[in-house]
Amino acid sequence: MRSLFASSAVVAACFALACSSSDEKSAAAPASHPDAGGGGGPDGGSALAPPNPKVHGGTTLVGPYLSGDCDPIVPEHCLLPFPSDVYLVADDATVTGRHVEFGPATLPANSNGVQAAPDEFRHSDGYSPGAGILTFLSGATIDGLPGPLGIADSLKDDCPTVLIDAETGQRVPHFAEVDVNAATDDERAFIIRPVVRLEDATRYIVAIRNVKNAAGDVIPPSPVFQALRDGTESDEPSVAARRALYADVFARLAGSGVEKNDLQIAWDFTTASRENNTRAMLHMRDEALAALPADGPAYTIDQVDTDPSASIHLRITGKVTVPLYLDKPEAGAKMVFGDDGLPKQNGTAEYPFEVIVPPSATKGTPALVAQNGHGLFGDKKQVEGFADEANEFNWVLAATDFIGMAGDDVPVVAGIITGGDIGAFRTVPDRMQQGYLNMMLVTRMLRGGFAKDPLVQFGGKSALDTKTSYYFGGSEGGILGATFMALTTDITRGGLEVAGQPYDLLLNRSVDFDPYWALIRGAYPNALDVQLLLDLVQMLWDRGEPTGYSKYIVHDPLPGTPAHDVFLQLSIGDHQVSTLGGHILARTMGIPQVKPVNRSIFGIDEVDAPVTGSGLVEYDFGLPAEPTTNVPDRDGEDPHGKMKGVPAAGAALRGFLETGVIQATCDGKCDPG
Repeated sequence: MRSLFASSAVVAACFALACSSSDEKSAAAPASHPDAGGGGGPDGGSALAPPNPKVHGGTTLVGPYLSGDCDPIVPEHCLLPFPSDVYLVADDATVTGRHVEFGPATLPANSNGVQAAPDEFRHSDGYSPGAGILTFLSGATIDGLPGPLGIADSLKDDCPTVLIDAETGQRVPHFAEVDVNAATDDERAFIIRPVVRLEDATRYIVAIRNVKNAAGDVIPPSPVFQALRDGTESDEPSVAARRALYADVFARLAGSGVEKNDLQIAWDFTTASRENNTRAMLHMRDEALAALPADGPAYTIDQVDTDPSASIHLRITGKVTVPLYLDKPEAGAKMVFGDDGLPKQNGTAEYPFEVIVPPSATKGTPALVAQNGHGLFGDKKQVEGFADEANEFNWVLAATDFIGMAGDDVPVVAGIITGGDIGAFRTVPDRMQQGYLNMMLVTRMLRGGFAKDPLVQFGGKSALDTKTSYYFGGSEGGILGATFMALTTDITRGGLEVAGQPYDLLLNRSVDFDPYWALIRGAYPNALDVQLLLDLVQMLWDRGEPTGYSKYIVHDPLPGTPAHDVFLQLSIGDHQVSTLGGHILARTMGIPQVKPVNRSIFGIDEVDAPVTGSGLVEYDFGLPAEPTTNVPDRDGEDPHGKMKGVPAAGAALRGFLETGVIQATCDGKCDPG
């Protein structure tokens, strides 16, 4: 079935944010803020979660380490390396026992000199478990680095880049690259990208060695790191402050077979807790669902169009009444918190929905209900693009908007770029969380009072099967659909098409970012700032996008949530959502690839069809593999929406949703190209 990915590239505006001014540092994050993981609620139980000893490896290693706002271990650019535990401070009110504390001048300033404020980041008890790991090595090349098509090389003993779990010493598979979008070597980020989402609330250690410049010379370490590595004297105050920290770092690296003598740089960082990313959303969900009457939320019908096409008997548009957890229903809203630090209901609001009843559903056999997630900055109306299939399959379709990343949010996102406040990006995931709640309430509406509405009664029977609901969505609908599938308590089977994670990786490799490079570079002329901003935004975004949730879709479900099965369909050579991100999503969910395969994928098992449960199928449209640099795939005709024309893809999705089994519907490998 077709991927509804809107042609607009405004999504890129979400990821290149300007900055605002700041005061002095706060001594501690507010303990009441739920994003830090403290407090009670459905995901915690106790009023205060104790620090996780795994984060610290059983030792007390916590700053402050720096005498200024920047880390002199990378003197060329403030905030590098990133993420880094030098910006964490002790906080007993969080799950990790720490919170992020940037200085007044740590974050990037825009071309107008507007300085980013650190306020919103204080509510995080660690860093994104999915974002790229950034540093700067002057003149670095990719010679000898593990690339995206050579991930296994990252686990070799002599690999130049090393990423380990500080507690277990286990190496983390990854690929490494330099930012080819930078105009000069002086602003070219060195990026390590884990190819599986990292664990929550866990300390990691990064080490880099033997990276060469274009002349073939090994790049020397900075004076500060060399003093830490070699134990030599330094006038830099941070060296003495973190001798003990680096004794621990070097010892743990040595335990994993990495000696310090040839290291160019090494540092540690801690990922945010699960509660940091999910607790607010789970509280909203559980409180709202518990308060619902048996027939679900109230709704109103605004318009009914009869027989607007051969495949649509009724097109019903209306509004569902939902508990509001934002300060206003419209775009740009922020979440409201109570004194207990949990999201607080702020009255109710009405949000639009659309339902498509096909002619097939009027013939006496109730239709199963399939909820659809729309494409990039689109809206609920895109569900009409599936009317032909719905009539063929006897599905009633339903949709609402993925607010936060819907069409109404475009002006707000654009304003974030021009307004110069990176913290304002919190409105995007705040709205996204309200949007997921709206979708779950629409599910209850469809199973309750709406199914009894005289509008959908035919021959004395409802057109809707009130016991069977599924989800499917492509592109943004697949990406955000992954979060929805981790949260929904009523829908346990979903189809995700041309999806991936994290956005931090996807945007570097999407043609939809093209029109915004000039705008972004106008606001942030240094490409290092652009990559840092992507990482910083990812910290906030994890509360709404799959990186915070996908680990818990199929295995180890979130509290109060059933396990789910998903069918992930990808297009090799996708110009808009790189399959590298799709593979990260698949590895994070722990799902296999269904045979026969077009290619083997690192870290993903291969199983014979039929498969009961979750799985991945890639479709080969005759395009080359993914680019090995951080640029979009531009070869040939974009296959992003081509599955609409592949009957086997639609048959496989239908079979999975209706039976829970993934069949081998292609004639051999799925290679319609």
